[in-house]
Amino acid sequence: MGSMSPLHWLIVLLVVLLVFGPKRLSSLGKGLGEGIRSFREGISGDTERQDDKAIQKDKPTDQSSSS
Repeated sequence: MGSMSPLHWLIVLLVVLLVFGPKRLSSLGKGLGEGIRSFREGISGDTERQDDKAIQKDKPTDQSSSS
């Protein structure tokens, strides 16, 4: 009675999928992942790394090769 079997988890997953739908569920997962990531970075004080990533996203990549 204390633990859930794989069948119970499957039923819970199906109910959540029916309630939220696949598009909403993926956006909830993405938001949850970003929240956890920012929480971990806030705990560790790793804000410089996050700023570096934002700067790299803004810079265009130069993939032209000189021949």
